[in-house]
Amino acid sequence: MAAETARQLLRRVFGFDDFRGLQQPIIEHIVSGGDALVLMPTGGGKSLCYQVPALLRPGTAIVISPLIALMQDQVAALTQLGVRAAFLNSTLDAASANAIERQLVDGELDLLYVAPERLLSPRFLENLLPRTQIALFAIDEAHCVSQWGHDFRREYRELTVLHERWPQVPRIALTATADTPTRAEIVERLNLGEARQFVSSFDRPNIRYRVEEKHDPRKQLLNFLRGRPNQAGIVYALSRKKVDETAEFLRGEGIHALAYHAGLDSSVRAHHQTRFLREDGVVMVATIAFGMGIDKPDVRFVAHLDLPKSMEGYYQETGRGGRDGDPAEAWMVYGLGDVVLLRQMIDGSEAGDERKRLERSKLDALLAYCESVRCRRQTLLAYFAEDYPQPCGNCDNCLEPPQTWDATLAAQKALSCVYRTGQRFGVGHLTDVLAGNATVRVVELGHDKLSTFGVGADLSERQWKGVFRQLVAGGYLDVELGSYGSLRLSEAARPLLRGEVEIALRQERERKRAPKTRFSVAAHPADDGLFEQLRELRAKLAREQNVPAYVIFHDATLRAIASERPHSLAQLGEVQGVGARKLERYGEAFLALVRAAD
Repeated sequence: MAAETARQLLRRVFGFDDFRGLQQPIIEHIVSGGDALVLMPTGGGKSLCYQVPALLRPGTAIVISPLIALMQDQVAALTQLGVRAAFLNSTLDAASANAIERQLVDGELDLLYVAPERLLSPRFLENLLPRTQIALFAIDEAHCVSQWGHDFRREYRELTVLHERWPQVPRIALTATADTPTRAEIVERLNLGEARQFVSSFDRPNIRYRVEEKHDPRKQLLNFLRGRPNQAGIVYALSRKKVDETAEFLRGEGIHALAYHAGLDSSVRAHHQTRFLREDGVVMVATIAFGMGIDKPDVRFVAHLDLPKSMEGYYQETGRGGRDGDPAEAWMVYGLGDVVLLRQMIDGSEAGDERKRLERSKLDALLAYCESVRCRRQTLLAYFAEDYPQPCGNCDNCLEPPQTWDATLAAQKALSCVYRTGQRFGVGHLTDVLAGNATVRVVELGHDKLSTFGVGADLSERQWKGVFRQLVAGGYLDVELGSYGSLRLSEAARPLLRGEVEIALRQERERKRAPKTRFSVAAHPADDGLFEQLRELRAKLAREQNVPAYVIFHDATLRAIASERPHSLAQLGEVQGVGARKLERYGEAFLALVRAAD
């Protein structure tokens, strides 16, 4: 295949002049019939790696995806481009499904998206596929094959049947989140030992990472959101109750917030998801049930009110921001309570010891990320075995370098207090003892007579909470299983108590509002007004067709139109993101706005 052929198709259909990163070699490899494992970050352009080969190879590309929302979004976007695409999933009635099956067998589809359960059904595997000319198999979200991953799907283990029955059909497995062990398991479980591996950088340079100490999470979130009015974003919380309460609180503060979790009626979830996708400036408050496969490109922030369970989960969830390449923010608050809760969830689960050890190590890696004084991006990428040579300049630790202090003596006081109170109390009581607060409980228990009573009066309550939080994160203190946050000494505490080692801790930051991020939405003020008019036209067209606005044009394309101000179809066709079908369909309407603005 001549590379120019793929590039011409990219320009004609998708409206882009050049491929990004590893897209071109991946596409060339698949078109020539090779198998591939592709690791590429969210927003890195994974979909083009199989969509372009699907249009260059004869037959229909079968795309296996566990995500109904992603199927629907991608089919809507491809249809706008003039590509013959469809999906088969549980949302279709029997008549619609039968019609699509006929299109598949008759060779009238370029791409067909199917859930793994549908693909593995006898009807599809034994009846439909043998009568179909297959261009390629694309296995999306390939990390679902790993039992150690965060989204294990048993059906993915059976996808080796594709290679066994159709060994001549190229396969491409894709994921945005896979550490080294998960990567190896994907290769083993999908029989991709001979496949070429393409590993892109996991870096998302447009995302600004920020982690704050949790002290009043609702107020902190509100301050964060008020600095970002009318922006689309996702707020993650651990429990359904917290999601509902947070969404209600934000609505009371005048913020367009919706709730999403598995406890809501399916019709309500679907309605809220549709509004998030199709309306501007919606804030979705959700559990992790929301987000997988959401292809909305203009999510400007992802906020966490609770600590995720792992670095993989954190990376995947924050990666839903800024898919369009424009600036986005990953903002998180966390405290000792998060650590206590998650460790208790791990220890109290019915998982085997090996699984529990793995989950503890993943949580510990995330805690180390939160407490690190190093560049966030360097720490995050190092987890995925990627070296980032210099500080990024786009995270809180780079923009406001944290200070550390010699906390050896304070740590010894804290550990000694845990020991002398019987290793059965939480941070609140321990802090009272250290500060010399003769509360009723302290006196009743006789803890005002301990040698540690009042020895920590030199530090504030907030500072002591920070000391305990970091000692737990560092593995010097363990959370007692089944307790309400009771702390006990770990083996690592002994040399610290004996004075055999020293420890430096991170100083708590001064509380202040999260800084605003400056977004450049247009080249100059005149373009800003035209950009908003273009967005209004796009919204109108999207409503008429009942599709998300971004499948018509991304914000980046509208900004380019507002800046470049094309006055002919030929000029508009040169704008990035304007392909031939969209030029034909929408060109005159958008040109009329540009001409009227001049």
